[in-house]
Amino acid sequence: MRLEEMKNRLAGLVIFRELLKDPVAAAFREMLEARCRADGEAFTASCAAFEAALFESGDNWSAYLHDIVLESENVCVRHQAAGGVSPVLETTLHRELAFFDELAQVRLETLTDGLPGAPAFLESWAVAPSAISTDYVQRMREVSSKGYGIFARYHVFTVEDGQLVPVKYPDPQRLEELPGYEKEREKVIANTRALLAGKPANNVLLYGDAGTGKSSAIKAIANAFADEGLRLVEVKKNQLYQIPDLMDALASNPLKFILFIDDLSFTANDDNFAALKAILEGSVGGRAHNIAVYATSNRRHLIKETLTDRTGDDIHESDTRQELMSLSARFGLTITFGSPDRDRYLHIVEQLARQYGVEMDARELAVRSEAFAIRAGGRSARVAKQFIELCKAGVPC
Repeated sequence: MRLEEMKNRLAGLVIFRELLKDPVAAAFREMLEARCRADGEAFTASCAAFEAALFESGDNWSAYLHDIVLESENVCVRHQAAGGVSPVLETTLHRELAFFDELAQVRLETLTDGLPGAPAFLESWAVAPSAISTDYVQRMREVSSKGYGIFARYHVFTVEDGQLVPVKYPDPQRLEELPGYEKEREKVIANTRALLAGKPANNVLLYGDAGTGKSSAIKAIANAFADEGLRLVEVKKNQLYQIPDLMDALASNPLKFILFIDDLSFTANDDNFAALKAILEGSVGGRAHNIAVYATSNRRHLIKETLTDRTGDDIHESDTRQELMSLSARFGLTITFGSPDRDRYLHIVEQLARQYGVEMDARELAVRSEAFAIRAGGRSARVAKQFIELCKAGVPC
């Protein structure tokens, strides 16, 4: 392909036009335009700028282009997720993908051939065989499990100003690393499988004592089912008013989402109380079938109450109490994570010792871990993990 045609094809992208905003792709375009003007000085500067941008993530142009194309959120992949792509869009898509296959093989030598004053001191970036067209068509077929855009690259998100922000280094917690509460977690896993299968799935409340692994269980489930199309969105209590708009945006996405609210509790006059009630079930729009709310709390009924609240001057005290209890009732599945008894605690300690490679006589392990729990204020899965980590580090405990 002639360089002038390559420049025009790049400027004329339709389906993948957003790629031109990518800093590396934009630098490549500027470099190509300078080359087509046969401006050696401008080409040298733009070539250096392109390499500087590319080398931030690697030196392989083919691999970089492959990744940004496959992660592109565009009209074709959205239509595919919604049911299908029209013939016009499909033709345009395949034409642009074929162009990317050629573009991925462009080296510095391709551009400097015949250019007066070519920068001989610059090293060429790397290229490699690439099948962008084939891989993208496969990604289109797998859109329900792989997703598109940022959802194809990340599986855990937070919320900032009503927008999803990917977590680049999520907690790598695994289910097999969480001994002691398998029976409780199995209910959450079954509910999650129902969500992924498109069956009716409940909102889930995990409540119980601190340190029993409620939050870890949800994070581990998100990691376990990420390849099957599950995404986790962590939401803070003070962000609940932003969630309805976010849920509307996610409702048309082919992936499944868990809205995760950690350590949830309210005071009786908390404005976020009504917001969560609407999110769970009470709005006129209903709840999207690809979204479920998973919350953890140390309170069964989520509302902090005092004796003054119970002996106040409310004329309709019964109605008020029903209102306060209605929130927890909107979680279709409530699972209790209680403090472990001695046998469960020692089982957790033994399993963690195996995971961490801590070798200790079983009797000594039991005695020392029990003593540590007493000093820590009581038994819990968190205390067991802290004890084993200290043993692994060689810290007297």
